[in-house]
Amino acid sequence: MALKFSESPAVRIREIDLSGIVPAVTSSTGAFVGDFGWGPVNTPVLVGNESELASTFGTPLSGSDAADFLSVAQFLKYSSSAFVVRVGNGSTTATDGVFSAKYPGELGNSVSVHVCDADHWADTSDTLVQDRDSDGELVFETVPVLDSDGAPVLDSDGAPVTQEVPVMVDASTDSWEYQDLFSSAPEGSERHVVVIFKKGTDEESVLETYEYVSTSPTAKLANGSTNYIVDVINTSSSWIEIDGLPAKTDYTLISGSNGTSPNFVAAYGLFADKDTIQIDFLIPPGQKMTDTAVQVELVSIAEQRKDCVAVVSSGTAPSTAQDVLDHVTALNQNSSYLVVDGNWLKIYDKYNDKYITIPAASSTAGIMAATDAASAPWFSPAGSRRGQYIGVTDIAINPSKSQRDALYKAGVNPIVSFPGQGIMLYGDKTHLSRPSAFDRINVRRLFLVIERAIAEAAQNVMFEFNDDFTRAEFVNIVEPFLREIQGRRGITDFRLVCDTTNNTTEVIDRNEFVASCFIKPARSINYVTLNFVAVRSGVDFEEVVGTSGV
Repeated sequence: MALKFSESPAVRIREIDLSGIVPAVTSSTGAFVGDFGWGPVNTPVLVGNESELASTFGTPLSGSDAADFLSVAQFLKYSSSAFVVRVGNGSTTATDGVFSAKYPGELGNSVSVHVCDADHWADTSDTLVQDRDSDGELVFETVPVLDSDGAPVLDSDGAPVTQEVPVMVDASTDSWEYQDLFSSAPEGSERHVVVIFKKGTDEESVLETYEYVSTSPTAKLANGSTNYIVDVINTSSSWIEIDGLPAKTDYTLISGSNGTSPNFVAAYGLFADKDTIQIDFLIPPGQKMTDTAVQVELVSIAEQRKDCVAVVSSGTAPSTAQDVLDHVTALNQNSSYLVVDGNWLKIYDKYNDKYITIPAASSTAGIMAATDAASAPWFSPAGSRRGQYIGVTDIAINPSKSQRDALYKAGVNPIVSFPGQGIMLYGDKTHLSRPSAFDRINVRRLFLVIERAIAEAAQNVMFEFNDDFTRAEFVNIVEPFLREIQGRRGITDFRLVCDTTNNTTEVIDRNEFVASCFIKPARSINYVTLNFVAVRSGVDFEEVVGTSGV
């Protein structure tokens, strides 16, 4: 917008913003799909810890879904960011007319809802009615006839005179069983609501309570917010929804089903668009690791996005190193966006009080995420400094040196247990078969971070002029960023070219902008040679250092 013209002398102020920088970007977010018993379906949900995971998707109630849940929980031991999708599988919602489970699935059948009004709060009457037997007939009893003094009346033979009288019972209602959860009785249109969870013979637990909610649509709280029972429950509840006003006191939800044959491949497609969701690790679900179609889909998504890696383990818990090699042969993938480890982990399932074995992939991805926090993405995640697995009791196989050689040659990163050193990742290869800088995890992740950060900075040149000013501004933004990474040991040298040599008149006429970043990545040490040389007592070290091939 042009500045307003002044007819007389004046001071005009303009601001020119040349303070652009390359933004910091995250690099430790996982992406999972699981067959959970609860939670929104086919919707990526960001969770930050195991507690959030449990409250959103429910804890595993049996071994069937424990592998998926605990795989995500293992990743969250290292990172505080994971997008989780509950796979859609044709499930149905439990309901009892007025109340329904918030999410579809069998777990809703374990939910009941109890409503109390003023009449059901406590026993305040003293009503007696005649008792009836099991057939519904009125019950009588035989009693002696008494005179005015209370003595039995006798007939002419001296026998007591008797009569049939009805048996009366107390018809008063009992106090509401959830009364102790509330401070006082509801009045008028007010209702108390309790949401209960009980699975089979398990002890029931209170999920939610709502006190003094009203059946009046116009009811308001003191702060002006609605107190209408329908609005309050549908807005606040994590477990139920309500459709209409409750006409009875007890509701048991039924007919919820988990469905069959969940489509994991389709569910992972929700992570395909990098413009709508940012992730760094694609990890297969624990119970579907045997499905190579799922793993192939993850590699395809990573290759398409080019800003994340897929991390997978062998198809089943291996009993030998050959099982792992057979799996990668069947997987038949060749990509620097794929990381393969060679083991499964034995962990404790606290929800079902037993040990189970799950794929190591989620923990391997977690180690990479933890490396970001402790060092930087361009550091190798392997070895005793950064490659330690946590929360693990044992591993499926502990490969020998010759087995590790075979695994590493096939692009599989061994997971080993050394005496006194714990369980660790003992390799940092991507699954790229040809020799390249990108056959190492740290180099691949270095470029992922650089590319994401500089791409975000490049948004600032969109729709600007491709001239010397814009190109110089871009260089001045990016070069300090690359120098910082160089100072943090991520790269050994770099060069940024953004001038008329790559922004020719033809490029400019096509409305394009070109910048070329030449990077020399730092390389991790995979092989150590230690030379020990014995020399004579009278030898000068300067005479032998650098000789004899040492």
